[in-house]
Amino acid sequence: MRIKLINPNTTQRMTAAMGQCARAVVAAGTEVVAVSPTMGPPSIEGYYDEALATPGLLAEVEAGEREGFDGYVIACFGDPGLYAARELARGPVIGIAEAAMHAASVLAPGFSVVTTLSRTRAMAWHLAERYGMTRFCRNVRAIDVAVLELDEPGSAARRAIVEECRHALEEDGADAIVLGCAGMTSLCAQVEDALAVPVVDGVTAAVKWVEALVALRLATAKRGDFARPLAKRYDGDFARFSPGVDTPGAATSGAATPGVATPGSTDSPPPARPLRYG
Repeated sequence: MRIKLINPNTTQRMTAAMGQCARAVVAAGTEVVAVSPTMGPPSIEGYYDEALATPGLLAEVEAGEREGFDGYVIACFGDPGLYAARELARGPVIGIAEAAMHAASVLAPGFSVVTTLSRTRAMAWHLAERYGMTRFCRNVRAIDVAVLELDEPGSAARRAIVEECRHALEEDGADAIVLGCAGMTSLCAQVEDALAVPVVDGVTAAVKWVEALVALRLATAKRGDFARPLAKRYDGDFARFSPGVDTPGAATSGAATPGVATPGSTDSPPPARPLRYG
């Protein structure tokens, strides 16, 4: 089994740390390949960053389909491009906020999210509403530490995270904590040891969820909303992303874009592993 873990920002040191944590939890025989796009922002700290990170993310999913990956993790707590990625992918695609909130909801009656910047709190609340998690989510808190400062030598991030988590447990009525940034992945065990409550890191939770779905031979539905994109030609700098259309400089040449439907055709690209449908 091969899982592609995509950090939608371009900071390779964070990608490497996520990959290391993910590989520590998967079963023997499961390969995790951690990547970052070659285009986009170095960190994702708002809607603008998220929007401009999405094209590079989708290019990595498209490449993953050609390379035969079985499933994908979107390793940013905003879950950018999640539904668009599901249109491209045959296997399961899981966002880390989606995975972490669902995991926490079965571990405790209520959880609080501790994230980086206050400006992203509303984004986390929107995701909780989208995923039906508002009845479990007690609060979304921020430590006001920039994403790229989380793993800097001498950073006070761990201390700030633990302190904010303690406030969440004491003031919000939370019984579990969700770490609201993929850059916090490597700190999860230390925070949990300090608090003695469930602390959920979305990167590892999402990897294990993808692994389980693939083992069950469950794939992304290709009817309705997650059907493959319809063929059309995009303009300007987005021409190379045109679904089902050959364009100069496109990621593939001489064939329709993998994982994309061409009107009038019922052909599907062959799955990377046997599936019952899709």
